[in-house]
Amino acid sequence: MNIVNLTSKSLLEIDNYFRSYINTQNSFHIQLSHIDIDRFGYGSFIDLANSFYLKFLTPVITNEYIILNFEKLNRSNSFHKTISSKEKYGVKSEFFRIDKLSKFSFIHYFKQSLHNAKIEKRKDILNLGVNKGDEFSFIKDILDDDIFNAQNYTGVDFSSSAIKYAKGLFKEDKNINLFCEDINNLTNLKLERFDMIISIGTLQSSTLNLKPLFMDIVQSYASGDGAIILGFPNCRWVDEQMIYGAHVPNYNFSELGTIISDIHFCKKYLQQKKYRVTITGKEYIFLTATKIGV
Repeated sequence: MNIVNLTSKSLLEIDNYFRSYINTQNSFHIQLSHIDIDRFGYGSFIDLANSFYLKFLTPVITNEYIILNFEKLNRSNSFHKTISSKEKYGVKSEFFRIDKLSKFSFIHYFKQSLHNAKIEKRKDILNLGVNKGDEFSFIKDILDDDIFNAQNYTGVDFSSSAIKYAKGLFKEDKNINLFCEDINNLTNLKLERFDMIISIGTLQSSTLNLKPLFMDIVQSYASGDGAIILGFPNCRWVDEQMIYGAHVPNYNFSELGTIISDIHFCKKYLQQKKYRVTITGKEYIFLTATKIGV
């Protein structure tokens, strides 16, 4: 193991070191002093790992120094590179192995959105892009049993294997109904209106036309006093790691123009419909909308 001593170097010098060798090395081991760590904080090196597609491994700490260890992620191991199909999101896909609920920044802001949208007072909840049911599992965990069991949950996803898995997961929950259907064809399901609509990381799919679809969802399926939570992925999933920064085709770096435009459109449209809208989050940007005066 080649350990490089970067004690007393600036963050710019450390950044330049990684830039110089990122294309020729699969792992990095850098030695720093305790003073360096106190000065920069471990968070800076987690950000560094994220920026260079590295996994931040357990540091080695001695009385004299600290060794930080990084391992290069397999960038080809990503669902973003999968040819679009129904099973791009199925049980055998890279996407299915993603565990959003293991990421604190996701659960923190999602819980905040659910709280602001008064999830405990909602009766009929629709999740578009439910996949294996992460959002429903999380809601079930944070609500008292009597509240959760009194609510009705509907999930829609176009991956048949994901829906089959989710049905097995929630087989004891009679208040959860799951359907395999393309969101473009929601009329096939003859759904009623819902007082909460959730869609996390789905409406920006390349198979969907966000603007007309979103307007139709609000007009056709949101109740008059309902709430809406949208999660826009400001991240890429590489080797099962959540890497900050929106994924945009034909770019090899994070580019936020599309996500900013989409969020701006949805926010303005909902405000015109008399919703109060907040934007929060980090790797996932959460748009939370509730009716003004309700």
